[in-house]
Amino acid sequence: MFTHFFKYLLCSVVCYSPFVFANTTITAEASTQAQAPIVDQTEVKTTHHRSKTIEALKNIHTEQLKVDAKANQPEAIKDPLQPLNRKVHNFNMAIDNAVVRPVAVQYQSKVPDKVRSGFGNFRNNMRDPWNAVNQLLQGNPKQAAKTLGRFTLNTVTSLGLADPAKTQNLTSENENFGTTLGVWGVPSGPYIVLPFLGPSTFRDGAAKVTVDSFARPQSYIFRDDKIFWSFNVAEGVDTRAQFLELDSVVQGDKYAALRDMYLQKKNFEISTRKGEISSEDMFIEDDSFSDDEFTDEEPSTTETSESNETLPDSE
Repeated sequence: MFTHFFKYLLCSVVCYSPFVFANTTITAEASTQAQAPIVDQTEVKTTHHRSKTIEALKNIHTEQLKVDAKANQPEAIKDPLQPLNRKVHNFNMAIDNAVVRPVAVQYQSKVPDKVRSGFGNFRNNMRDPWNAVNQLLQGNPKQAAKTLGRFTLNTVTSLGLADPAKTQNLTSENENFGTTLGVWGVPSGPYIVLPFLGPSTFRDGAAKVTVDSFARPQSYIFRDDKIFWSFNVAEGVDTRAQFLELDSVVQGDKYAALRDMYLQKKNFEISTRKGEISSEDMFIEDDSFSDDEFTDEEPSTTETSESNETLPDSE
């Protein structure tokens, strides 16, 4: 039952160990540099970059780890671990570009829509029991009862492969223990990027690894490691396939864009669960869009003469 947890820890150690032991490497190379007059310039640049990363991590204070990260905060507050986060982000993007995305493209193009839809319904249905527990912990027993009703109806009628509960207005809300902790008032801590799992925070990452990973029904249904990991891989590919259309939307600094999107979404979810009105301080303006592009005013005569194109209506 705990096999997948230890395997994830092993993967994390493999990914983080180069940064943890970078100082030792730098010291050893510095001592041999006096003896060797000719040094590979590429190796020097890599060592210097690692040194800057370790130095930035050493300068982090305890108070910086107690922040409740929001998208519009300065980077020094919401993302003090940025030097390390960017390295893990680059690692994740390399894996995605080399393996995950190509597989997701083939999955979307070769697997019939009905099969993909059935699998998506099945895995969403498997989440509902844990969703209901979190909704109960968040103080929303009415929604928890609806989620359990949805799970029961879908499981009895189709083993979760279809979604007849949707016709009864029993919609699904994805929950996790990190959101529940946020509803309880636990600060998020700084933004972090987890190997393979992607954007998170101290609070959400700890909740995902230590609680959510053991609370999912598949952790107990699929006791065979091969079946368990096969399901997780298929789930990851199916999830990645659903976001293929967004690849062209994220432009510029993808690291910063994904970070702010994650923080905005998470804070919005917590705010709605607490029944609060979303405040402006949890959002950040996107400079890549101009407000003038989405105005409802008619273009002036000059603008019309310069271009005959019209913008589509905003949703």
